[in-house]
Order: sequence, then C-alpha cells, then structure tokens
Amino acid sequence: MRRPDREAGYVTAETAVVVPSLVLLVGMLLWGLSAAAGTIQTVDGARAGARAAARGEPPGVVREVARAVAPRGAEIDLSRDGGLVRVRVTARTAGPGALSLPLEAEAVALDEETFADPPAADQAAAAAAGAGSVTAQVGQGGIP
Repeated sequence: MRRPDREAGYVTAETAVVVPSLVLLVGMLLWGLSAAAGTIQTVDGARAGARAAARGEPPGVVREVARAVAPRGAEIDLSRDGGLVRVRVTARTAGPGALSLPLEAEAVALDEETFADPPAADQAAAAAAGAGSVTAQVGQGGIP
C-alpha cells in the first residue's frame, strides 16, 4: 500500500503562481520595447521633417515626410523662427489607459533658404576675399 505524500500538489500551486508572473513580466518587457521603439520613431520623424523643412519643402510635404517615419497617429507641428525651422512630433505609446504614455520630440534645422541668396554686399565682400558666397555667409554666421 502506498503512503500519501504530504508534498503532493505543491508543484501545481507553485506553477499557478509562477506562470502568471512570467506572463506579466513578458508583457511588461514587450510594452517597454514598444515604448522605446515609439520614442525612436518620434525622434526620427522630427528629424526627417526638420530636414525636409530646411530644404524648403512645402508644409504638406514636410508633414508627409515626418508621418512616414513617426508612429501611427502622431501629430506634427511646424514653425519657423528667423532662419530656423522647428518640427515637433507628438504621439502616444500603444497600451490601454495609464500604459499609454505621451511621446514628444522636436528637431530644429537651419533654413537653407536663409543662406541661398545672400545680400549683394555679402557677395561682393566674399568675391573680394576670394571665397564662395555661401561659405563666406556660413562662416560669418558663426557656424564652423
């Protein structure tokens, strides 16, 4: 006759606790990976949009370029300030309720049109110095 084992059923109880914990851990890791990827996409979208805006692309094209790289559902804001263009991309991470975190990135670029046609006085000074007008203009602007 077999004696009843006092530890029978402990493995089942431990498994019932461990498996949900592992599932929760994997879910949290996947959510964190998704949030990191969303952050990278947000930054890349802002950069791509700023480059397009700096080249002088129309606002509709700039938004298309930024949306192509940014996370789904991202909002793109454009602004110009003097010779600078700013592109701000805002989005949310995937997830329900409190797990959906806001993401935001901003990129700033020098507007190429600012230096495309330097004033005649700057062109004359650059010609007298023997330098190209764009190089002289950029050098005078303090950009190395």
